[in-house]
Amino acid sequence: MCGITGWVSFDRDLTTEATTLHAMTETMACRGPDDRGTWTQGPAALGHRRLAIIDLPGGRQPMTLDTPEGTLAMVYSGEAYNFTELRRELEGRGHRFTTDSDTEVVLHGYLEWGDAVAERLNGMYAFAVWDGRRDQLVMIRDRMGIKPFYYYPTADGVLFGSEPKAILANPLARRRVTLDGLRELLVMIKTPGHGIWDGMREVEPGTVVTVDRSGLSTRVYWRLETRAHTDDRDTTITTVRSLLDDIVRRQLVADVPRCTLLSGGLDSSAMTAIAARQLAAQGERVRSFAVDFVGRTENFIADELRGTPDTPFVHDVAKLADTDHQDIVLDPQSLADPAVRERVIRARDLPVGFGDMDASLLLLFRAIREKSTVALSGESADEVFGGYLQFFDEEARRADTFPWLVRFGRDFGDDSDVLRSDVTKSLDLEGYIADGYRTAVAAVDRLDGESDFEYRMRQISHMHLTRFVRILLDRKDRMSMAVGLEVRVPFCDHRLVEYVYNAPWALKSFDGREKSLLREAAADVLPRSVYDRVKSPYPSTQDPQYARALQDQVKDLLSRPSHRVFDLIDRDRLRTAAEREAPISSQAERRGLERALDLAQWLDAYAPEVNLS
Repeated sequence: MCGITGWVSFDRDLTTEATTLHAMTETMACRGPDDRGTWTQGPAALGHRRLAIIDLPGGRQPMTLDTPEGTLAMVYSGEAYNFTELRRELEGRGHRFTTDSDTEVVLHGYLEWGDAVAERLNGMYAFAVWDGRRDQLVMIRDRMGIKPFYYYPTADGVLFGSEPKAILANPLARRRVTLDGLRELLVMIKTPGHGIWDGMREVEPGTVVTVDRSGLSTRVYWRLETRAHTDDRDTTITTVRSLLDDIVRRQLVADVPRCTLLSGGLDSSAMTAIAARQLAAQGERVRSFAVDFVGRTENFIADELRGTPDTPFVHDVAKLADTDHQDIVLDPQSLADPAVRERVIRARDLPVGFGDMDASLLLLFRAIREKSTVALSGESADEVFGGYLQFFDEEARRADTFPWLVRFGRDFGDDSDVLRSDVTKSLDLEGYIADGYRTAVAAVDRLDGESDFEYRMRQISHMHLTRFVRILLDRKDRMSMAVGLEVRVPFCDHRLVEYVYNAPWALKSFDGREKSLLREAAADVLPRSVYDRVKSPYPSTQDPQYARALQDQVKDLLSRPSHRVFDLIDRDRLRTAAEREAPISSQAERRGLERALDLAQWLDAYAPEVNLS
C-alpha cells in the first residue's frame, strides 16, 4: 500500500521540476512511511511513497523496465492478490523477474498485455504507467474503487495522485470549490468520477484513463452486469463459502504483521473466524482489534439503529476463534480533540462530515498500527449481501430517491439546516440528488421476466455497490493510510460481488433476515450470539461529554465573527445549539455542530477559494 503521484506535460522538460515533484510526493508521506522515490524523463515525472508489505527490500518504486522501443515506468498502490499465478504465467511467456514483489508482476503484465492487464488482476490497486514507447500515460483503478485515484487535466497534460493533496501541491492546480463541488460534498451519493475540487476528477472504478499528446481517453474494463443466477440455495451458500475461503487466504498474504478488525457483527466476525481457522492450520493465531468507548457497554442506550453494544459479541467471537484480541477504548475528550479533527480533515482533504465516527476510526487505526501493518476489514458486506435497514424498509424501497437518504433523514435529521438560507437556495440539493438518482437507476439492466419487486431490489443493490459503498471505502482508505495502515476488504473481491449481486433478493433474504447467504455460509464458525444478532452500524459515542465539548468549541468559533465559515453557516442557528444549557441530544443538531467545525477546520487548513455563484 502506497501513495502515488505524477505529472505529464508534453510542452516542457519535467527534469527541471524536481522541487515541485518532491512537494507532490511528500504529501503522500503518511501513505508510505517506509521509502520514497521519484523518476523523470522528458515530459513525464512520477513520485512514490512506499508502505512495504510484500518483498520489503525488492519493491522500490518508481519501477522501470527498459525495452528497445522505450522505457516503461510505473508507480503502483495496492495489492494484486493473484500475483503469484500471474508471475508463473508471465515466466512461461519468457519474462524474467529480479524481485518477489507484486509491483514487478503488474509492470511485466503491462508489457505483455498493455492496459488489458487490468482484466487479469484480482485485488485493490491504483497505478500509473508512463509508456515511453508511445509517449502516453496509462492510469488504471481497481473494479470496486477500493484505492483512491484522482487526476487533473492541464493545458498540455495531466496531474495525478492517490489523494487530492498531491495534485494541489502543484501550482497548476487551483484550490477552488464551486457550488457543484459543495453539492457533492454535502450529500451522501458519491457521483462516479466527481472529484469535488474544481477541475479535478476521479479515475472511475474499473476504468483505464489514457493521456497522450492528442488528449485524454477512457475505457471501462469492468462494470457490474446483470446476469441470470441459476444456482439453488444450497449451491449458492456453498459457493459463497468457497469464495470467502479463497479470498481470505489470498488476503492474509503479507511479509508484515497482519490482523483483523472485529466489530462483533456478522461481517467482521465471519471474516475473522475464517482467518483464524486458516492461520490455526499453520500454527498461528490471528490478532484482532475492536473499537469501544469508555463506559459504553455499562451505559448503553438502545435506539432504532443500534439495539446492542458491540463488545459482548466481540468477546464471544474472540473466545470461540481463539484470537489474540485487544479492545481499543476511546474517551470523549480524544474524540472531540481539535487536533484529531484537523488530522481527519487533512487525511480526507475535505470536510466530509462523519464527525466522531471519523475520529474514532482514525484513533482505532493509529492504535492498531503500533502492532500491525495490514488489517482485514468486514467493510462492504452490507452492500453485497443486503444488510442495511433500508433494504427492508418499505418507505425506503419505494422512494424515488437513494434509499439510504430516506433512512438517514428519519434517523439523523437534516444537518444541512445549519447552512445559511441563501446558500441552501443556491445549492438546490434536492435537485442535485434527483438528477443523480435518475442517472443511477438508468444504469441498471433488467433480466427478461424479472418481477417489478426483484428489479427494484436489484436497483437498490446496484446503487449501494456503485454509490454508497464508495463513500465508505474512501473513508476507510483515508483514515487507515493517514497512519500508514493497509486495510484490505475481502468482501469487495469482484468475484464475490458479481456472484451475490446476481442472486435474486428472495435468495439473499430466504429466512426473512438480512444477509441470509452470508450467515449460512459462515454458520459453522460463528458463535450463536453473533449468528442471531441483528445488524448494528459502526458505533457512535453516546457520551454527553462529547456533545458538550462540541458546544464549547462552537462557542469559540462564534467568538470569531469574521471567520470564513460564516459565509456558509447560519450563525444564529449555530449559536442556538451551542448555547443550550443541557448537552444537545438531537442527532441533527450534533451533526450540524460537527459540520460547522469541520468546515471551519478545512477553510483554515486549505484556504480554498469557494465560489457560490
